[in-house]
Amino acid sequence: MNQKRVLLPVLAVLVAVVAAASALGAASGLPRKRAFPETPIKIASKRHINPTVTRKLRDATWRWQVLIGLRRTHSVAPLNTRRALRYWRRHARYVRKLATRPPHKGGWLCIHRFEGSWRDGSDPYWGGLQMDRGFMRSYAPRLLLRRGWANRWTPLEQMWVAERAHRSGRGYGPWPNTARYCGLL
Repeated sequence: MNQKRVLLPVLAVLVAVVAAASALGAASGLPRKRAFPETPIKIASKRHINPTVTRKLRDATWRWQVLIGLRRTHSVAPLNTRRALRYWRRHARYVRKLATRPPHKGGWLCIHRFEGSWRDGSDPYWGGLQMDRGFMRSYAPRLLLRRGWANRWTPLEQMWVAERAHRSGRGYGPWPNTARYCGLL
């Protein structure tokens, strides 16, 4: 019975202290923290960017830049970011546009008309511009290693290799008769 008499006043004092603390907290003007906030927290949703897609765009851009004789472009953004994806999409579009318009495209198409099929694989000349082994080794060593003889290259790749020879000072010399038929010499 003595324990109940002591316990009851202690319990009353404890309830009074808790009530005073809650009243003080409400009067102080501090915001109360709730277990569940009234407005949901908005989480910034980041769409995952697949770095493989960005890498393919970058590689295609670099491949065309090397082929047409431009320096490789570089981006400091990591490949899995939207910034990098936008950068490489824009550059791939731009370089592809440049690559589809070789400077002497009309001349190369005329030479092709008199030479052979773009897929012509007969020895000793390959491709639509009839390139021999030495010509391919001199003006397209990377392409030769990666894709084989000129009959396995795209028409644009063949024209850009011929353009590289033209820029080096050979002009239309490797195709003397055909260039005369086309009025290029």
